[in-house]
Amino acid sequence: MKSLNILSVCGSGTVTSSMIANKVRDLLEDNGYHARTTEANPGGVSQLMSSNKYDLIVHTSPLLEEYDIPTINAVGFLTGLGEEEFIEELLKTVSNI
Repeated sequence: MKSLNILSVCGSGTVTSSMIANKVRDLLEDNGYHARTTEANPGGVSQLMSSNKYDLIVHTSPLLEEYDIPTINAVGFLTGLGEEEFIEELLKTVSNI
């Protein structure tokens, strides 16, 4: 089982990022991956990126800068509008990591 370290980002870094992190973790585990998630707000991403290695960022709030790892907008996964597109992009992205 491939392990992934994922950063989940929302405006406050608490409720929404936790919801997305849990859904992403469950989805990936159902597809043969072990996912560890960390939640953050956009202002905390740079510090976390400098002190940890992440494979992917999923976010519902705009990121403050660009990063050298894949980022996926997860609003569709939260709202259900565009959920299938998010899932497809997520699975395609993690298969290439």
